[in-house]
Amino acid sequence: MEHIDVDDIDTFPHPMGSTSGGQALSDELDATNVALNRYTLEPGEGSSGGLHTHLDQEEVFYVLSGTVTFQTVEGSVEVSEDEAVRFAPGDYHHGTNQSDDPATVLAIGAPGPQHDWEQIRVPIPCPDCEDVDALGIRFTDDGETALSCPECGRDVEI
Repeated sequence: MEHIDVDDIDTFPHPMGSTSGGQALSDELDATNVALNRYTLEPGEGSSGGLHTHLDQEEVFYVLSGTVTFQTVEGSVEVSEDEAVRFAPGDYHHGTNQSDDPATVLAIGAPGPQHDWEQIRVPIPCPDCEDVDALGIRFTDDGETALSCPECGRDVEI
């Protein structure tokens, strides 16, 4: 059994987002099959770098306080305190705090906690491949985020 005090865990910057910081609870708990992160979003902040999906992971977001608005390709949904929302693998989503007050959200992903970054997609078509309607995310050697076509490998400027 692993036991932690969440207040003792340092925050980390999201690699693709503009959040005040997250806490990697799964790392502290030595979890191997589930990703568990806690985020505090200030007004106007988002939980990730934009509309995206995970092909290899489902995600559940439980709002501990405040309200988070999740954008999807179909529209948006507001999730308030003590409410949760689930996104299946392949469901595009992006959460933002559009209120005037901070919001705290628990993000649960499975399998996890180390999902495959090559399985993340953004809804941008490849300029070369007619059938590719979503680009993959990768990190360059200097730690920057880049988009590339999973079919032809072309890098696309962000």
